[in-house]
Amino acid sequence: MPHPTDVPPAVLLPRLAQELESRKAVRPPEWAAFARTGVHTQNAPYQLGWWYLRSASVLRKLYVRGARGVQRLSSEYGGRRDRGSAPYHARSGSRSILREILQQLEGAGLVRKQKNGGRALTPDGHRLLDQLAKELLKGLAAKDTQLAKYL
Repeated sequence: MPHPTDVPPAVLLPRLAQELESRKAVRPPEWAAFARTGVHTQNAPYQLGWWYLRSASVLRKLYVRGARGVQRLSSEYGGRRDRGSAPYHARSGSRSILREILQQLEGAGLVRKQKNGGRALTPDGHRLLDQLAKELLKGLAAKDTQLAKYL
């Protein structure tokens, strides 16, 4: 059975973002066009569909790394803060964006809350990622014979 980690993220994430958009599982809030993704960034993202791509990335992270909370995800989406002539320091990403994405994915039935905190994928979320991985690997295997061993 193909696993989502067998598919390169550069191939999987845009397709998963497209699937989330077509299912209307997530929808960017009104403020998303102006929001920075953390204090380490200067501007809001330039990509038009960045909300869907970030949602797809969160889903993949929950699949690969297991249950995660907003705090842990924000540190994973953080970066280096430019402090002028002082050394760079690590900063967390926006927890508001991640909280909103997780709530939307929870409403779509792809993520559920854990008893001990954090959120994990539901069987529907696992199924979605597994099906997309299988579909994408078939397309990639037609081009590359090395990938055919995963099918």
